[in-house]
This record gives sequence, C-alpha cells and structure tokens, in this order.
Amino acid sequence: MSALGIAILAPLLWMVAFASRRGALVAVFAGLLYLTMGQTVNFFGIDLYATRLLMLATFLRVVSRGEFASSQLNGLDKTLLLVFGYRAVVFVVNSNGSPMTEIGYFVDTFLAYFAFRGLIRETGDLKFLLTCAPLLLLPYAALSAVERWTGSNVFASLGGVPGRILERDGIPRAAGSFTHPSIFGTLGAILLPLYIAFAFDVRNHVPVLIGMASCAMIVFVSNSGGPATAAAMAILGWFAWRLRMQMRLLRWLLVSALVFLAVIMKAPIWYLPAKISALLGGDGWHRSYLMQVTFEHLGDWWFAGMSVLETKDWFPYVVVTGGADIINYYLEFGIAAGLPAMILFIFFLATLFGRLGAAMQVVRSRGSGNLGDERILWGLGVALFVHLVNWFAIVYFDKMHLILCMQLAATSSLVSSVGRLENVSAAWEMRRPTLSEMHH
Repeated sequence: MSALGIAILAPLLWMVAFASRRGALVAVFAGLLYLTMGQTVNFFGIDLYATRLLMLATFLRVVSRGEFASSQLNGLDKTLLLVFGYRAVVFVVNSNGSPMTEIGYFVDTFLAYFAFRGLIRETGDLKFLLTCAPLLLLPYAALSAVERWTGSNVFASLGGVPGRILERDGIPRAAGSFTHPSIFGTLGAILLPLYIAFAFDVRNHVPVLIGMASCAMIVFVSNSGGPATAAAMAILGWFAWRLRMQMRLLRWLLVSALVFLAVIMKAPIWYLPAKISALLGGDGWHRSYLMQVTFEHLGDWWFAGMSVLETKDWFPYVVVTGGADIINYYLEFGIAAGLPAMILFIFFLATLFGRLGAAMQVVRSRGSGNLGDERILWGLGVALFVHLVNWFAIVYFDKMHLILCMQLAATSSLVSSVGRLENVSAAWEMRRPTLSEMHH
C-alpha cells in the first residue's frame, strides 16, 4: 500500500472506530469513492484490499457496539445469505474456478452487507448520508471531469486504475477510482434515483441538486452506453411514480409489450439489446448472442455451473479470464453455480420488490404526512430496478459490489423499520382502552 493510500485509509479507519454511527457511515462511503483496488496489504501471501479492510473494521464495529446482532436478522438477510452461500459452496465443491476468489466474493458480500445493516437503521441515516455525500461527490466528479478532458487519471497514482485513459470513437472515457469506465459510470446511475427521492424536500435542495449534478457528471464523463441507459432507467422509474398504486397493471403492460415484440421481431426476443445498440451504439450484439449461446449449452452448466475456461469456444475471441466475456450477471450466476443459484438470486430480487411494495402500503396507510418516507422507499425500488436492467449488460466487479450491498442493506433496514413501527402500532391499537374502560 502506498503512502497516499495509507493517508486516505488511516483517518477513515479512525472514524469507523470512534465516530458516531452516522459519521462512520460517511467515512465508509468516502473510502468506497476514493480508495482504489490497487491499494492492498499483503497478509501471509494474501492481498487484502484497502476497501476490504475498511469493511472488516466496520463490521467489527457494528457487532462490538451492538449496532447489529444476529437476533435482528430478517427474512431478506437470511435469503441473501442463502443465495450467496449456496453460490460459494457449489462453486468451490464443483471446482468451477479459483476457490479463494469465490470465497473472497462471499466474504466481501457478508462484511459489506451486514456492516451497512448496522450503520443504516432508519430513514434518517440514509438521508444523512445523501445530504453529506455531495461534499465527497462534487470533488470526485470534478476530478473525473479533469480526467475526461486532459486524458490523465489522477487516481492512477493510487494504482489499480488505468494509467492511460480509454477512448470510444475518439472520445475519452473517464474511470475515476474504478478499473473500468462502465463500472465508474454505473456509480452515478445507481445513486441518481435516491437523490431524486429527496429532491421534493425543500430543506435539502442545495445538497440534493449538487448530488444529482455530480451523478449526472459521472455518467457523462464515463462515455459508456450502459451507465447512460441505467440513468435513463432511473428517470423512467421516477416517471412511473404516479402509477405506484397500479403496479400490477404496469407489470402486465410490460409483459404484454415483451410478448408483442417477440411476435413482431424476426429474431428471438433476446436479440432486443442488439436492436437497441444498432440505433444507439454499444455492444448489444455480444449481449444478445451471449444469451443465445449460454442457453444452447444449458446442459453443461444447469446443475452446478461450470468453469469459465470451458466457455472459450462460445465466441471467436476470449477475454483475460480465458473464456467467454460473461457480461450478464444473471448468466454469470448460472455459470458460477448452476440454474438453482440463478433461480435463488431472482427469488431474492422478487422478495425485495415484494417487501418494498408492502412497506409502501404501510407507510401510505398512515396518511399523506408520510409521503416523504414513501418516496424514499420508491427511490430504493427504482435503484433496484436500475440494477436489474443493468445486469443484462454488465457483471459488477471492483468496488461496485460493495456499493450494491450498501443499497441492499439500506432496503432491508428501512423495510424492517417500517415493519417494526407497524407492529408497535398494531400492538397499541390492541392494548388501547375503550371509552367505557376509561370511565371505570
């Protein structure tokens, strides 16, 4: 680890250990922005990323202070453990690749998710983070803009990021503190719907506007089609706000639209990304053909996955993994641990949406005064929707998986907090004395 990396990590670790819970939350978010994957500590031959050390310290903090305990596990937490635990066990037992890599992936998921479960416990915690985050996002977006227009990445001195900026059609593509522009741009796209949720609060207009502008700048300077599409999905999700009480109808309209496209398209429906990229540009053909060839080889991976090396004949080219470029998170789950793992993952996502919908109904039943809380829950749902669309075109790596865990943990915590309030309210209604009892 370089001296600059230590200078960034050390104060963040101090804040995680001694600051308030919300202060620690801001510190962890700062680390996820400004630390790179090139900052590592070698521990008995094992490279420990600085972000992993930060998440470990945060996890130890929330456990030692009682900010999260096993007794607080809810159904979403247990399902997440089942999904990623099943994936790790099957991957290792079936020898589908490097066991240490998959175990590290599970450890990162476990530490990050439960660290954020302890730090984000209510709506106010998420609101505090998003209010403070522009102080971090604004200079971060400014540095990425400098990278875009000068062709020099200022984070290259920290290692783990491309020293020479990538280009598309002669236009530079900023990567910030991430290893690839598409992942970097995704950061702005998945934070955008949360800032839109707070845009209706007149008390926080300045930080919200700065946050939204920073997110838009990150997407723009990444010069990547995936993040641009993801940002468009975030805006589209918020356009559906007025239809939030007709979601069943909206889902059926979406299914009907897909069926209609399947009927009128000459190619199979999974070639829709190729059709879109033909109009907007991008690698849509690769994504479409990947879906086709993956299901053509279903018999090879459906039970317990397969090594990515065995996919080397799927395309006329291979990537650094030695196999096909599996840029679809759903299919990557299947290749890693089989069709059951993919189904478990989709079940987890469906459960998340179901719990969010139920929580919104509870908040709505309390009256119009809770509209702000309903918007926050909707914003988390839109963020999840953005991930769902994005995963057809990318597999998260680098620090993006940790940021995903932050949003998943925030969703679980806020849904649980709504449930606890509802249980308290129901219990009070049951215990509240009637007028006749009060007279006696």
